[in-house]
Amino acid sequence: MAKVFTIPVSPNPTRRKRERSSDIRYLDGQRLIVQAIQYLTKADPDANRSAIELLSEHFRTRFRMSDHPVTVQ
Repeated sequence: MAKVFTIPVSPNPTRRKRERSSDIRYLDGQRLIVQAIQYLTKADPDANRSAIELLSEHFRTRFRMSDHPVTVQ
């Protein structure tokens, strides 16, 4: 039987955290979901309610809480 050795490492408080950089694909995906929700709302909000709820739930859970909404023009 093999033994597993672990070497504890204390965190280094002087180490800088990586800054987030925006990914254009991420922003395009966010914009596309917003456009889809707007299209479904304008077409027929009552008939498309389940699709709007599905996209809205995906939008709220898949994106980071610190992100700001993208304005669609």
